[in-house]
Amino acid sequence: MGGINGTALEVLREGLRGPVITPRDPGYDEARSIYNAMIDRRPAAIAQCVDVADVRAVLSFARDTGAELAVRGGGHSGPGLCLVDDALVLDLSTMRGVRVDPGARIAQVAGGAQLGDLDHAAHTFGLGVPAGIISMTGVGGLTLGGGHGHLTRKYGLTVDSLLSADVVLADGTFVTASEEEHPDLFWALRGGGGNFGVVTSFTFRLHPVGTVGVAVTVWPVDRTPEVLRWYREFLPAAPQDLNGFFTLFTIPPGPPFPEPIHGQKMCGVVWCYTGDLEGDRLEQALATVDEPAPPAFHFSTPMPYPALQGMFDELIPKGYQWYWRGDFFDEISDASIEVHHKYGDNLPTELSLMHLYPVDAQAHEVRSDDTAWAYRDAVYSGVIAGVDPDPANAGLIRQWCVDYWSDLHPYSMGGSYINFIGEGESPDRVRATYRGHYDRLAATKRTYDPDNFFHANQNIPPTAG
Repeated sequence: MGGINGTALEVLREGLRGPVITPRDPGYDEARSIYNAMIDRRPAAIAQCVDVADVRAVLSFARDTGAELAVRGGGHSGPGLCLVDDALVLDLSTMRGVRVDPGARIAQVAGGAQLGDLDHAAHTFGLGVPAGIISMTGVGGLTLGGGHGHLTRKYGLTVDSLLSADVVLADGTFVTASEEEHPDLFWALRGGGGNFGVVTSFTFRLHPVGTVGVAVTVWPVDRTPEVLRWYREFLPAAPQDLNGFFTLFTIPPGPPFPEPIHGQKMCGVVWCYTGDLEGDRLEQALATVDEPAPPAFHFSTPMPYPALQGMFDELIPKGYQWYWRGDFFDEISDASIEVHHKYGDNLPTELSLMHLYPVDAQAHEVRSDDTAWAYRDAVYSGVIAGVDPDPANAGLIRQWCVDYWSDLHPYSMGGSYINFIGEGESPDRVRATYRGHYDRLAATKRTYDPDNFFHANQNIPPTAG
C-alpha cells in the first residue's frame, strides 16, 4: 500500500460512504484507469467519494497522515495529473448529478460529472453550456482550465458561464465562491486549474441551444496552405453563430465519409451553427468553402447538440495512447502554415491529429483581468495530439508531437490552454500560460492553500511568506 498505513486506511474506509480501493482489491485496475492509457500509475489507495462529507474526510485523512494527494474528476487529464504513484486519490467520478432549473436557466453540476451528463440534462429544456467537444470530458477539469468548444464564439468560454462553485479547501473548510463570496477565489478558479481546492459543485448559467447545424468539410492534405489562408480570413469575419475548428487528420473508415477517401490524410473544418436552420441557412453560411479548393467531401445536417458533443466518442475512446501539447495563437501566419503542412503530411498514426479551436468573438467580450484566463486576445487555441491504441507506438506519437510543437511554437503567443500542457513540460510553461496573472494566482494560492497541499496539478506554488 505504498506509504499509507493499512490500519489507517481501514479507519478511512469505515468513515466513508464510498469505497476505498487498494491494489489488493479486484476493482483496482479499473479504478486507476483514466482516459489516457499512456499513463500507468499505481496509487496506494483510491477513495471514491459520494458526497461532500466523504471529500472532507479524505482531505482530513491526507492531512493527518501526510499522504500524497491527487484529485480526480472526469479522469480526462492528458498528462495524468489525477494519478500519483503510491498516493491517495480523491476520486469524484461517482459524483455526477446535474440539476437544471429551466426557469432560471441555471444548472448545478457535481464535481465528477462529464460533459455528456450536463448536455443530456440541459438539452431537454433547449439549453446548454459552452464546453468541450468530447462528451466523456470531465466538467471539473475543463471548467477549471477555462474551457472552450463548439459554442465558444457564440457564448464565450466555459468559465464565462460559471456563476459559483462549492469548494472544500485544504483545511476542510467548505466555501462557496462567487462574485459576492470569496471573489478572489472565484476569480482564480476561472482558469487557474485545480490549485485551490476540491470543487464539489459548479453552478452554470445556461444558454439557448437545441438542434444545431453540423457540417464537416475536408480537403486533401496537400491543400492545407490554401485552406488555412482561406480559414484565417473567413472565420474571424463570420457571424458568432458559426463556429468551426480546423483539423489535420486521417479519414476514419465509416460514415459519414464515403469509402473512397477512407484512410486518406486530410485537412478540414468541423462546423457548428447555432443560427436559424430554416431553409438552407447553414449552407448559405458555408457558401465559400470551395474557394480554397474543391472539397473532397462536404456533409451537413441538423443535429441535437448532445449528439454533436458525442460525435467523436467512438473514434477516440478511453484506453488509447495519447500525448499532446498546445499553444495560443493570435494569427495563422504564413510561416506557421508551412509547419502545419509539413506535419499534417506526416501524421504518424491514423488517429493522430491537430486542432485549431477559435477562441474569439464572444470570448473577447470579457476583459482579461476579469478571470484567470490570461489570453483574451488569442484567436485560436491549438492542440497537437499523437494518438494510437498500440503501446508500441507511444514513442513514435510522442516524438511527432514534440517535433511539431517545437517547430510551431515560435509562431505562437507563448502560452497554452492549461489543459493542453503535456506530460514533462517545464514549469515555465505554466507561468507563460498565466502571463501577468501568475503573481495574483500565487497570492490567492497563499490565502487558500498556503502549504501547497494541492500540488498534483499544473502547479502554481503559493507566494512565499
